[in-house]
Amino acid sequence: MNLFRLAGDMTHLLSIVVLLLKIRKMKSCAGISLKTQELYAIVFLTRYLDLFSKYYSIYNAAMKLVFIGTSVAIVWYMRYHKVVKQTYSKDEDTFRHYILILLCFVLALLIHRSFDVIEVLWAFSIYLEAVAILPQLLLLQRSRNIDNLTVNYVFLLGAYRALYIVNWIYRFFVEGINFRWIPWISGFVQTALFADFFYYYIKSWKNREQLKLPE
Repeated sequence: MNLFRLAGDMTHLLSIVVLLLKIRKMKSCAGISLKTQELYAIVFLTRYLDLFSKYYSIYNAAMKLVFIGTSVAIVWYMRYHKVVKQTYSKDEDTFRHYILILLCFVLALLIHRSFDVIEVLWAFSIYLEAVAILPQLLLLQRSRNIDNLTVNYVFLLGAYRALYIVNWIYRFFVEGINFRWIPWISGFVQTALFADFFYYYIKSWKNREQLKLPE
């Protein structure tokens, strides 16, 4: 494991810590898209089906369990916690995320590494993660009052993916790994979706203003 991969994992983990801090301490999920959180839960549940059949390292297994557990916990809090669920911006979180699930599943059936259940679901999880942030970005556009924890959560998610791309480039040139076009292209698409957010995030940070995304 190189420094960029570790930094990406820690940034991803930190984004979840920030979100859980908002939900647990503030008892609020205002500005957070339940649709995006459900998509991430599906991503991790379908990607890590090999958790109990393939062992790589303690670190690898632990991270898989953390991502599965936290994603399911966040969805539970937003749907069923008697206080947190009342702060959910349901009227603004209107993206039809089931369309993304259907399109990504069809794409996985058509384009995959090999046609078996584990590989098709792995490809499906890669495609779905690339677009899972869309409901969240749409919600941020519609929200007038965006708190810092929500903004920082989204920023860390984008930073994690950007660091993973640097990790792939590093491994390609230094370690000589083969080009894995399914995760690479999906990763570039995912990072591109964050580009507009990054621009306004940095702009608001420099001007010390509240983040506002254009319609």
